[in-house]
Amino acid sequence: MALLGCWHSYSYSEQVFGTSQNAASIGYNWVMTNVLPQQAGLTVSNVIYRYTAVKNPEDEFYVTIQNENPIDGGYTFRSTDDWTGIPGNTINKVIPVGQVPIEYWGDGSIFTEGKGTIDDPYVVYTYQYDTCFNPQSNPECPGYKPEVPDIAVPEPINPLDDPFLQDQIDREMTLRDEEEEERDRKQMEEDDEEEEEEVDLESVLGIASRSLQNAQDTAKQQQMMALNQFSQSYFYIIPDTKIEDTVVLQDSRLPKNLRGRRLQFAQDLLHEKMVKSQYKGEQ
Repeated sequence: MALLGCWHSYSYSEQVFGTSQNAASIGYNWVMTNVLPQQAGLTVSNVIYRYTAVKNPEDEFYVTIQNENPIDGGYTFRSTDDWTGIPGNTINKVIPVGQVPIEYWGDGSIFTEGKGTIDDPYVVYTYQYDTCFNPQSNPECPGYKPEVPDIAVPEPINPLDDPFLQDQIDREMTLRDEEEEERDRKQMEEDDEEEEEEVDLESVLGIASRSLQNAQDTAKQQQMMALNQFSQSYFYIIPDTKIEDTVVLQDSRLPKNLRGRRLQFAQDLLHEKMVKSQYKGEQ
């Protein structure tokens, strides 16, 4: 195989250009998988062929070189030379076909029609491909992604299929039920104790409230009794006497009212007694 040329890109991608071996060296029919490199992304640019026609000038003679199209049917390439009326000779042709992907190049062949033969047939294909057409072909290719290995996921275990595992599950469930029952029992006991404490506290508060009320009632009763014990001598009734305007005071200084002072003093003592009795009642 003759290598026509190649160049390298800055991204480690290599564009390869080449020419296939002589497809007709093994006969007039050939399989393209034995002719072209089986590279992903390979395309064929030209078909080059050469042969020598052997015939009489007056004879009708046709030579056809072709490749089948395995994708769409028919032919991907087909070229027929008409030698009718001309003498035999050697022919060289280069036929551009564009960038036709390798998938469209089926089996090739040479066949003739009429009177004549061909000698030294030569059929080659020029091609090109990118070494990184498939980025996964080389870790240095742009866009390469490391493959993540498939990890086998174990099938889920059905506890009903494993008696030993089922027994463990039953024991674990029983143990958890017992723990929950114990927690519920302790919680109920704590709630009962809190309710009893609340009842006791309410009783104490009730007793204290009643005692305070009784003390207040007793103090009020003592105050009322003290008022009832006042002697009539403590009070002085002013007589209903009409004072005429003609009365003239002979002395500008009024005499001291001893009876009023005694009454005021008695009232002060009574007030002090009432206050003391109230404090004694609260104690």
